[in-house]
Amino acid sequence: MSDIKTIAVLTSGGDAPGMNAAIRAVVRTAVAGGMNVKGVMRGYTGLLGGEFIDLSRRSVSDIARLGGTIIYTARCPEFMTQEGPAKAARILKDAGIDGLIVIGGDGSFRGAQALAANGANVIGIPGTIDLDIGCTDYTIGFDTAVNTAVSAIDNIKDTSMSHERCSIIEVMGRNAGYIALWCEIANGADGILIPEKDEFDEQDLIDNILSNRKKGKTHHIIINAEGIGNSTRLAKRIENATGIETRATVLGHIQRGGTPSAKDRVYAATMGAYAVDLLAGGARNRIIAYKDGKFTDFPIDEALKMKKTIDEYQFMISRLIAMY
Repeated sequence: MSDIKTIAVLTSGGDAPGMNAAIRAVVRTAVAGGMNVKGVMRGYTGLLGGEFIDLSRRSVSDIARLGGTIIYTARCPEFMTQEGPAKAARILKDAGIDGLIVIGGDGSFRGAQALAANGANVIGIPGTIDLDIGCTDYTIGFDTAVNTAVSAIDNIKDTSMSHERCSIIEVMGRNAGYIALWCEIANGADGILIPEKDEFDEQDLIDNILSNRKKGKTHHIIINAEGIGNSTRLAKRIENATGIETRATVLGHIQRGGTPSAKDRVYAATMGAYAVDLLAGGARNRIIAYKDGKFTDFPIDEALKMKKTIDEYQFMISRLIAMY
């Protein structure tokens, strides 16, 4: 291993199933290489407060199966100022921490980039259920979250069918429609509303429901991403326009919790170990990614310039598959 002696790990922003698997892999890989590991409690807020705990092989035993994050997470407005990251970099240096592993989404990586600009050595691991990090095809938590949403929609379909009603189901995704898109392909729906396609035609949606009803369809599902929102008002407008009883269900934070899937555990663990290997090998300020079937890494500045858009082919087939 290199001269890296002590590393720290934090989780920031929204929690995602699989974060604990990444933490376990970070700790056990580092300890195996002779490093000391500290956990930063409550993300960047805890870092600014110097909230460090010692992590050992035993302290991370049996955590991979748990949702959430054992070191907690929090939003940190102070980290969006010029002074916040500078203060945090000094705290890391004073604590003798040679490298920091940040598990989080785009906002967390912006904080990591600011830390790097102030002299800290940071490795980022993509952890967000939204799948909206440009440099990677996989983010920790998406697989579990989308499976939770698919299962919930299956359940809602049962009652929607029984009452011959229309159901508006709102899934998470403030700025990204990946959960909604995958749910439409997996579950089927009369329509999908996502931020990437925000100029939807509501009358076209209503006409589609009425057309499907004439063809004999007795229940209807609309999947609405959080970034579009207003599901309750949309339900009222659809009911008034169609005469079909329409209910709105917001799935909300159930998508963040729960037992992580095997994929989220394995991929998160691989990324956690990879982060330690990067630090041990002398790498500085990188973001880990899963790209084109391989685990890889990018310079943090390059990674944050990458953009991700909805796969147009998947969007097209979601519409074709949904046709009744």
